[in-house]
Amino acid sequence: MTEHKSGFVAIVGRPNVGKSTLLNRIVGQKIAIMSDKAQTTRNKIQGVYTTPEAQVVFIDTPGIHKPRHRLGDYMVEMAYSALREVDAIMFMVSADQKRGRGDDFILERLSKQEVPVYLVINKIDTIHPDELLVIIDDYRKIMDFKEIIPISATEGNNVEHLLDTIVDQMDEGPQYFPDDQITDHPEYFIVSELIREKVLSLTRDEVPHSVAVVTETMKRDENDKVRIQATIIVERTSQKGIIIGKGGKMLKNIGTQARKDIETLLADKVYLELWVKVQKDWRDKQTYLKDYGYRKDDY
Repeated sequence: MTEHKSGFVAIVGRPNVGKSTLLNRIVGQKIAIMSDKAQTTRNKIQGVYTTPEAQVVFIDTPGIHKPRHRLGDYMVEMAYSALREVDAIMFMVSADQKRGRGDDFILERLSKQEVPVYLVINKIDTIHPDELLVIIDDYRKIMDFKEIIPISATEGNNVEHLLDTIVDQMDEGPQYFPDDQITDHPEYFIVSELIREKVLSLTRDEVPHSVAVVTETMKRDENDKVRIQATIIVERTSQKGIIIGKGGKMLKNIGTQARKDIETLLADKVYLELWVKVQKDWRDKQTYLKDYGYRKDDY
């Protein structure tokens, strides 16, 4: 009988290098939200990759950055806490960004880890192959990685090889989740995140980083639709006005786009009701961070 392998792998890196895109590709469904804005991911999001021979739990972490408020502190601690509980680490960099102080800061931390560290160079579809060799040489001088694997998370290039490599080097272990489970997060959490993603993509200026979303209720109604009520929290009245938009147009647009993703997630018809609430400086107040799902006991 063939041995069954399993383990936990953290995906770490600077903001906006494609960690969430890779996680979604690995599990084959959107469980981590994506945006061109830095620091989109705020919690550890676990994606479960299962084959008949193995199960690997990949942990997408918030981008490591210099915190400016308590929410930032939470996000960085959340990323570092993932390093303490895994069997391997994937350090992800973007091929179209030069190595910077942020990368060096993370590498210094990773050099102290006792588990294998893989360098994953993402977005190789955006550069010439000759440039890739220069990037590999540069990182190779800094740290002795278990392996260096170039990929494109959006195009899927070399992702299969990355997964095979990770699985191959995992130890024998049990299956932690059922075959059809792709994340450990409850649906309430993912629904909130999908709504927040639409706020990030549709609004500009100061709004995106000041937004939290709380799914208040989710239940089936008499028409056999899943009725969801959620609240979008912002820090200022002016931000509330931007999210609602003229004649409620922006809020309607956010709801329409979010509902489509939620219906795909739940494989069900959804009625989505959104509210907007102002909570001044919530990102710097521990009690609100806890209320909105950013709890210290998570790490």
